[in-house]
Amino acid sequence: MDKYECPCGYVYDPEVGDPENGVEPGTPFKDLPDDWICPRCDAEKDFFEKIDDY
Repeated sequence: MDKYECPCGYVYDPEVGDPENGVEPGTPFKDLPDDWICPRCDAEKDFFEKIDDY
């Protein structure tokens, strides 16, 4: 699954999810709730960009 990076440097990894904010591991970025925001800087999903695996 694709990873997405926020301008602040936070990387959303779908294999990890965001359990602290109710997102289970295995949740693809496209399936995140519309109101999900970056847990580090509160940026909305629209600010994230798909990144290549590293």
